[in-house]
Amino acid sequence: MATLTIRNLDDNIRDFLRQQAARHGRSMEAEVRSILETTVAQQQMRPGHIARKIHKKFADIGGVDELPHPKPEPLPDPVQFAE
Repeated sequence: MATLTIRNLDDNIRDFLRQQAARHGRSMEAEVRSILETTVAQQQMRPGHIARKIHKKFADIGGVDELPHPKPEPLPDPVQFAE
């Protein structure tokens, strides 16, 4: 496990964390750890992150950039309504 030291933390932030930790019945350290864990978990669940994981997985086997793309078909003419 790593240790993290945060210097020059604003007193208002420290006081907020202390009060929130007390409301949750845990230490400030446990409160900050919970906040960090929740934030990282939310970031990992973002769609962009999933797309990067999929891209990385397929990059190892040559990627998908060379897959054939179907040629676009022309759109049909729009419907004309008589006036």
